[in-house]
Amino acid sequence: MGETESDRVLVERVQQGDARAYDLLVRKYQHKIVALVSRYVSDWTECEDIAQEAFIRAYRAIGSFRGESQFYTWLYKIAVNTAKNHLVSQGRRPPTDDVAIEDAQHVQGAEALRDGATPEHELLRQEIEQTVFATVQALPEDLRTAITLREVEGMSYEEIAEVMNCPIGTVRSRIFRAREAIEQSLRPLLDER
Repeated sequence: MGETESDRVLVERVQQGDARAYDLLVRKYQHKIVALVSRYVSDWTECEDIAQEAFIRAYRAIGSFRGESQFYTWLYKIAVNTAKNHLVSQGRRPPTDDVAIEDAQHVQGAEALRDGATPEHELLRQEIEQTVFATVQALPEDLRTAITLREVEGMSYEEIAEVMNCPIGTVRSRIFRAREAIEQSLRPLLDER
């Protein structure tokens, strides 16, 4: 049984009143959701509280889950909205950067530069990470979200279209434009090597 299928079975059990099935879903996704929330909130205890709130909201709304998207895609939306709502309620603005520097390693082209451990290679690696981070941070929100969902979360184009509520063609275009911007920023660094 695949991951999507096992999630579907667990969701159906929860919808029929089996709270233990929901515990299994929470255990399966709790670390991913806390990590997701940590992109919005830096305090770890606060992240755990927000993640718990997201799971509570999902549990209350699970009766309306129809399986039109994957369970994690649905849960992802709830967690992001819960984190953003928390920040707004605290009088804080959600961050504009969705990719942490350590996540920059997922960008194409950076992998070829990870092979050496010399100080020069390490310096280049840091420069690449900083450049990618700055470029992603400067992207319009729709491009930044699309590239983050693809490269950091590892979502499929279909899942991203679901999360962003837009056609797959739009997702492909946004990811292409984001990658193009990142590549353009990296070109001067890579050309001088």
